[in-house]
Amino acid sequence: MPEDNVRQFVKYTFFKVDPPWRRLPDEVRERSKGEFVAVVNELATQVKVSSYSLVGTRGDADFMLWQISPSLELLQQMARQLNHTELGKYLSTSHSFLAMTRPSPYVHNHRHAGQEGTGAAITSIGRKYLFLYPFVKTHDWYRLPQEERQNMMNEHFTIGHRYPSVKITTSYSFGLDDQEFVLGFESDNPADFLDLVMELRSSEARPYTLRDTPIFTCIHTPLEDCLDDLG
Repeated sequence: MPEDNVRQFVKYTFFKVDPPWRRLPDEVRERSKGEFVAVVNELATQVKVSSYSLVGTRGDADFMLWQISPSLELLQQMARQLNHTELGKYLSTSHSFLAMTRPSPYVHNHRHAGQEGTGAAITSIGRKYLFLYPFVKTHDWYRLPQEERQNMMNEHFTIGHRYPSVKITTSYSFGLDDQEFVLGFESDNPADFLDLVMELRSSEARPYTLRDTPIFTCIHTPLEDCLDDLG
C-alpha cells in the first residue's frame, strides 16, 4: 500500500476522575499517577499518544488521550492495562470517539503543507489547543450531486485558508462509531478558531449539518501535568 494511503485508527478518550480519589493520601495518589503514566509510556512505541487537560474547560471531563494506532487490538490493550491501574479504578470514560483515517473525497489536488485528509498518516502537531467534536451530515447531503458537494467544500477550503493558524484533522467513523466524522482543530490562538467557526456558520454547506456537538476545548499538556491537575 502506498505511504500516502496508510490507514490508522484514531481514538479520543475523555476521562473523569471520581472525587473520592482526591481524598486519598498524597503518597497513594502519587503512586497511582506514576503507574498510569508508566502504562501509557510502555505502549507509546506502538500507539502515538497526545494528552490534553480539560480541567476548567468542561465539567464532564478532566483529561483526554488522543491515540493513533495501527490496530484496534493495541487500543484495547492500552485501555485494558489502564483499567487495571490503581488510578484506573477511579476513572470513568465520559466520552469516547473511534475513527479511522482515509483519503478525502473532496481534497484531490487541493493540497498544501500540513493538509490532512489525503490518506497520509496523521499525528498531533503539538499546538497548544485542540478543539474537537463529532460530526454528522444530514441524509440530504449524500443525495446531492458530487459536483454540488465539491463546490460547497471548496468554499470551506477557501474560508479555512483565511485562518492558517488553525490546522484541521478529519477522521472517519462510518460503521465504527455513532458519529460520521471526528473533527479536530489545532491552534495556538482560540480566537482564530472561534472566528473560523463563526464564518463557517454562514457557508452554503451549513444547512446539511445534522450534529456537531459536544465541542471540547482541550489544552495540550504533558500527561504527568494532566494528572496533577486532577488534585
